[in-house]
Amino acid sequence: MSDVQTWIKETVTNTPVVLFMKGTAQFPQCGFSGRAIQILKACGVENIATVNVLDDPEVRQGIKEYSNWPTIPQLYIKGEFIGGSDIMNEMYESGELKALLGA
Repeated sequence: MSDVQTWIKETVTNTPVVLFMKGTAQFPQCGFSGRAIQILKACGVENIATVNVLDDPEVRQGIKEYSNWPTIPQLYIKGEFIGGSDIMNEMYESGELKALLGA
């Protein structure tokens, strides 16, 4: 396992809720990442742990390989890959995401 893969695994395992996104929670760099942040805030998540994939091309590619999912953003809850902004939106609308977050 590469250093990047090891780092990603440790990050998603040791952080209860983490969003790999383009930009930051305060300044999302794409609409999908912005929507993901809005959904998490609407679910009551206050301190959103984010990883800006634009800061490191290895992490940007590595997270796609780690999850076998081609797009960013990617949400992980308790080490489990949840999905991107479309899946987050569906889960939010059904109430499933809020329940999963324990909010």
